[in-house]
Amino acid sequence: MSKTKKVKKKIKRQVLSFFKKNPDKIFNYKQISSSLGFKREKEKNNVAEALFSLNQKDILLEKERGKYIYLKKEKLTYTGKLCMLTSGKGKVYLSEKKEEYFISNGKLNRALDGDLINFKIIESNKKIRDIKVLERNKKEYVGELVLKNDYGFVLTKRGIMYTDIFIEPEEIKNHKNGQKVVVIIKEWFKDRDAPNGKIIKSIGLPGETETEIHSILHEYGLPYDFPKEVEKEAEQLINRIDKKELKKRRDFRKETTLTIDPVNAKDFDDALSLKIINKELFEIGIHIADVSHYLKDNCLMEKEAYERGTSVYLVDRVVPMLPEKLSNELCSLREKEEKYTFSAVFQMNNKSEVLNEWYGKTVIKSDKRFSYEEVNHILLEKTKKINKNISLQKESYTITEDLYDTLQILNKLAKKLREKRMKKGAISFERTEVNFRLNSKKEPESIFYKEYGDANKLIEEFMLLANKKVASFVKGKKKKPFVFRVHDSPDEEKLYNLQKTISSFGYIFNSKSKNINQALNKLLDQCKGKREQNLIETLALRSMSKAKYTINNIGHYGLGFDNYTHFTSPIRRYPDVLVHRLLNSYIEEKQTKKQKTLEEACKHSSIREQLATKAERDSIKHMQIVFMQNKIGQEFEGVISGVTERGIYVEIIKNKCEGMIRLKDIKGDFYIYDIQNHSIFGRNTKRNYQLGDMLRIKVHKANVKKRYLDFLLVE
Repeated sequence: MSKTKKVKKKIKRQVLSFFKKNPDKIFNYKQISSSLGFKREKEKNNVAEALFSLNQKDILLEKERGKYIYLKKEKLTYTGKLCMLTSGKGKVYLSEKKEEYFISNGKLNRALDGDLINFKIIESNKKIRDIKVLERNKKEYVGELVLKNDYGFVLTKRGIMYTDIFIEPEEIKNHKNGQKVVVIIKEWFKDRDAPNGKIIKSIGLPGETETEIHSILHEYGLPYDFPKEVEKEAEQLINRIDKKELKKRRDFRKETTLTIDPVNAKDFDDALSLKIINKELFEIGIHIADVSHYLKDNCLMEKEAYERGTSVYLVDRVVPMLPEKLSNELCSLREKEEKYTFSAVFQMNNKSEVLNEWYGKTVIKSDKRFSYEEVNHILLEKTKKINKNISLQKESYTITEDLYDTLQILNKLAKKLREKRMKKGAISFERTEVNFRLNSKKEPESIFYKEYGDANKLIEEFMLLANKKVASFVKGKKKKPFVFRVHDSPDEEKLYNLQKTISSFGYIFNSKSKNINQALNKLLDQCKGKREQNLIETLALRSMSKAKYTINNIGHYGLGFDNYTHFTSPIRRYPDVLVHRLLNSYIEEKQTKKQKTLEEACKHSSIREQLATKAERDSIKHMQIVFMQNKIGQEFEGVISGVTERGIYVEIIKNKCEGMIRLKDIKGDFYIYDIQNHSIFGRNTKRNYQLGDMLRIKVHKANVKKRYLDFLLVE
């Protein structure tokens, strides 16, 4: 080692020692030089170099330009899931600290998006170091294949991976340049920046809807086709009512029974029956498809349903949890067909008070299949006639007096249930739901908003009642493990951020209120019908905790229930299948699964639900970009829906399509991101754009392949 290097190393040790002796103080290079007795210019320069080096190694923190403080390090290690950002940085949210911690690209140590990692935290700057990968999140990655002379590489979605995947010569045979492919990582040599991959499937050409939708499914590890052996097992099931089985079930086939579902629904997993005992007393049957009758524990279909966890509802298709033989045929409560069901039956008075309850296996025969549009029309217009334009039968028709009376009584009871629920503190989120009208090529022709009328609320209230009562029934049986759907109270910091943001619209919201649910309902009611309604509802939703499945019951904050579960949708949700099995076991006093096994199933189902939600959002984003492709250059009114260091997100008021105005595209000034106030401001003009501001935009770019929509600001 040269004499110069030895001197520099010695000075570096002295500087570090000095900071360790003064851990809470800030110094610049002049102060340190003076304290250490360095007077010569060369020595001072060496001090400055030492400060820069120690800062780069996260030993010192540069609090202000040229001023440094020692970073105290915690010796404790933590475990968490890595989330990669499109900027190339990573972040980890620690629930025990309720904090987000960030990782620079160079410190990731080959950790990838979603990986379970072990790490240490530097509290002073909330940075992570000493990362070790404990468990890889994904086995498959999706990207565009780029072929060179005798090798290739796969470009993955930005944020998922920060490096390309190298494809060796023998792996590129029979594959075309520019195709979207599914690839697995074979190995990652220590001396290589990029991992070696193997192509396992070609999806198609980027930009085509079929390719992009399948890419989304692969990105989130959501299977599309069922394994052949699972389909074969399903086909062996017989679609008939067995006389021996009938004797074990309560018979509701003669009761007036109906289903209400979306127009394009194929699987009907819930039905309602009504029996009028007298003018003030009714028997309501909430009948749910008895999936567990066919889905035996440990059969192939059961294992596949567990892995999938949920059906996935994309814009142009449904990826079912169960094979079609089960979901659309055997278990679907179709009109005029006898079906096995698991029912919650309630005796209710005119005030919607439950006087008696019964749970058990049943058989039903639906008298009528209605769409939400048909029932909304019947209830709103108080008519028995269904017009041709909304008729499922494609022609006008008139319903029977019995069905009309049934709908009217059910609606009155549902309204009272809702009224009582809201008084007890339930939060009423009625967000505008975007839908697309697709042509024969599955391309969006127009955007419309889903109507949420009395028919929707009717079904919602009776499903909520069944879920709540089933959970309460099991909770009453001491020490019985069960699957609960829980929702924790909102995060205080997020509520405060909501309060700050909505104040710019003139709304008053006290984030410290003892009755936050009432304050939220008041806010949601005040913004109804206003231009900013969708944004405020979105921000309010973001302030909420995420609901999840667990055996540890803490109640459901959003619904205002002490006990709640998911019992009503076993065709599309695996936890509901578990709930059916557990409930039946307790009714028949049979042995159930161990608590540990149940909690593992709950965690798995919660993760699958989150992945499905992300895929659904991505499919909506894809369709929005396709829809906006022929609107380049057109101008729209919008509202700022998000602010980042790269730009501002704007949601078009007319069609709810969201795009970004990049900071570099805003002319006339240099704009700076203000994270505290969710805004950007001009360095010279001091002009400010913040979350919730209304502005006019011009559509600039609509890139289907890279899945982004760019706008320009119209002054």
